[in-house]
Amino acid sequence: MSTIGLKTSATSRKTLTPLTYLLLGLLALFAFAPGTSTLPPTDRDESRFVQATKQMVESGDYVDIRFQDVPRYKKPAGIYWLQSTAVLLSGQGSDAPIWVYRLISVLAGTFSVLALAFIADRMFGRSAGVIAGLGMMGILMLGVEARIAKTDATLLATALLAQGALATIYLGHKAGRSQGNANWLFWGAQGLALLIKGPVIPFLSLLTIAALVVFDKDRAWLRKLRPFTGLLLTLLVAAPWLILITLKTGAEFWQESVGKDLLSKVGSGQESHGFPPGYYFLTYSLFMWPFALVALEGGLKALNNFRQDPRLLFCLAWYLPYWVAIELIPTKLPHYALPAYPAMILLMAWLLTSKSAASIELSRWQLWLRRACAFGMFGISIGLSAIAFGITPYFLGYVSWWGLLAAVLVLIAARYGIGAPDGMDPVKRIAFAAAAAAAVFGVLTLKILPPLKPLWLSPEIAERFEKLKPCPTSVLASAGYGEPSLVFLAGTNTQLTDGKGAAAALIADPACAIAVVAEAESKAFLAAIPGDADALRQRGIIEGMNYSKGEPRTLTFYTLAK
Repeated sequence: MSTIGLKTSATSRKTLTPLTYLLLGLLALFAFAPGTSTLPPTDRDESRFVQATKQMVESGDYVDIRFQDVPRYKKPAGIYWLQSTAVLLSGQGSDAPIWVYRLISVLAGTFSVLALAFIADRMFGRSAGVIAGLGMMGILMLGVEARIAKTDATLLATALLAQGALATIYLGHKAGRSQGNANWLFWGAQGLALLIKGPVIPFLSLLTIAALVVFDKDRAWLRKLRPFTGLLLTLLVAAPWLILITLKTGAEFWQESVGKDLLSKVGSGQESHGFPPGYYFLTYSLFMWPFALVALEGGLKALNNFRQDPRLLFCLAWYLPYWVAIELIPTKLPHYALPAYPAMILLMAWLLTSKSAASIELSRWQLWLRRACAFGMFGISIGLSAIAFGITPYFLGYVSWWGLLAAVLVLIAARYGIGAPDGMDPVKRIAFAAAAAAAVFGVLTLKILPPLKPLWLSPEIAERFEKLKPCPTSVLASAGYGEPSLVFLAGTNTQLTDGKGAAAALIADPACAIAVVAEAESKAFLAAIPGDADALRQRGIIEGMNYSKGEPRTLTFYTLAK
């Protein structure tokens, strides 16, 4: 990213040092890496991603994307290529553990912290850069997404590349400074974003540009985007794989990714994720925890002053149009808002470091909104603390001191995150809050969640299968439990079927096959076995909770009797 153009002052000033970036990067790694090796593969999206990547490595086909025999064309190949690279570099091939796949998200999250620190430093100064980097590191949404092997942390990294370059062009023009090569970075980032998750980031940038055009009559900066040559660069980055997958699948990829995935999400609530407008408004305090309140105050004050400061206009143009758009789309998932959250963190950094911000008064409706957010933050913090402490007794029947530690850390993060104490240096305050929040996520994913065996059925099933399987080549048939994490852990050939299908698998390979049958499928399974239960050997029972469906499960292992 160009280091010129974001400064709106005509006088030079000091920027963040390489040592500061190094420290921020190390802090981000320490924040995101814990738990990546101890937390089992999560259902369902993460396990679908990692299993499709695993099959790429197994097959050597890096164009086609499949989950078992089913094409997986909802997303482009970019994230699978990155995960495949990590798997191949690990030297373990398709046997690589889950943390190898998650490494891409850890690195993308770390890059996002550094990128936002860079942008804030150029826009608002060194202290703002540190605050923005720490704020990005500490929010709940990135604390989750940077630990799991999905697209969203990587998509955030491309969003910051694109929006940082756009800020360089726009604010550089306003300050009369050169943009350097920011236009090339902008269009290159759009191409990368297309390969990660389709048109999400181009849509974000287009909305940002549209808002700037509406609220700023000076539109000469648009020429500096050089859209014609820029679009060629975007196509140069994204088109080769799109051409290859089209040649391989014909229209199937476009029908699945555009017709069934993108348009269905825009037109209706997909996969039981439909919510009315207001979802992101109501969940903002949770996903931006513990900095939701201070960031909101920065956003509200920016609304009252954006006509005098193009930096504030840019941040609002980044957040508000995109927020309105995703509120109007029927399908709603928490991570859809993540690419917009950096704009709010930038406004938080401005609020905490600008002397002029303190003199901006909030209107009555803004004060009420701030009070509502404060109330939400209080309730969320109490709720998170209670969950951290209570989840172990609920599932395992005993108190975990790690749970008590996590509960205390939640309250510490909330206290400093909302701006208390008033007289404390803002950089130190944000640092304390971010460190406490990162510690919460680390303790949860290292010490609290992994031991909750009733929640992690797939690892239990895969481990039991490995011990019980009669032959090295045995294949597991699972009836009534079809979570994708089981395929990743028990092997690509794992059969996700019903009771009748599990019986057929045993009959087809009586010496080596093994079945695990949920209670709901037991009757159909026994009815399909010649000789009924007398022909079977029961090999063990697992009980737990399928958290994807919120339902208890009792699963029984069977082989055919010798």
